[in-house]
Amino acid sequence: MGQRTRGKQAAPIEGIGRLLMVVAGASVTVAVFQWLAAHRWVLVVLTVLAGGAGAAWVHWRGQHAQWARVKEQGLRYQLSQLDALHHREFEYAVRDLMKRDGCHDAVQVGGRGDNGADVKATDPLGRRWVIQCKHRRAGWSGSAIGTPDLHVLNGTGRQLHGGDVIVLVTNGRFSSKCPPYAKSQRLHLVDRHLLGEWAAGSRPLWEILNRLPPPRKPSALS
Repeated sequence: MGQRTRGKQAAPIEGIGRLLMVVAGASVTVAVFQWLAAHRWVLVVLTVLAGGAGAAWVHWRGQHAQWARVKEQGLRYQLSQLDALHHREFEYAVRDLMKRDGCHDAVQVGGRGDNGADVKATDPLGRRWVIQCKHRRAGWSGSAIGTPDLHVLNGTGRQLHGGDVIVLVTNGRFSSKCPPYAKSQRLHLVDRHLLGEWAAGSRPLWEILNRLPPPRKPSALS
């Protein structure tokens, strides 16, 4: 009985406490609004400060994006750096090189079920690139890329991925049967030597490769 009585007495006390807190909070809020109404200059100052902070944030975001573009445009790789990458990192490096050269929509898509495409991008002339990447830890000394990989890429690059330029990039080498097959199927091969030239940043890939399809954006040539 004693515990029940104390419980009943505590409930009204707790209710009164909550009510007092609500009343106190409301009183403080009213007092703050009244003070601000009497000192409107404070609102002006706060508004100016908020606007300045917002402008500073927008400026910072713009500067950050600008520096990111500068860093992207200045991207360079040495072949030794590419050799040291994991095969997935190699795909991202190829994506970043395409972005550096103006393919702003370049994306890494390699992985399980990629159907032969590791990187997709659209160049400034409107051509859609589908790139398969083959990384060799030993570089030129590693096993040569053979025609089976080209068969897969040839079967999916245009039909499935809608590519205009179908490329296989490696930091290694191709077997002797790959160049004639690639030429007959309008595929493009980038071996270690061409990759080194491209990654060094001298020219974009479409200026290094031959026999590319015509631009989809003729106006881009002007």
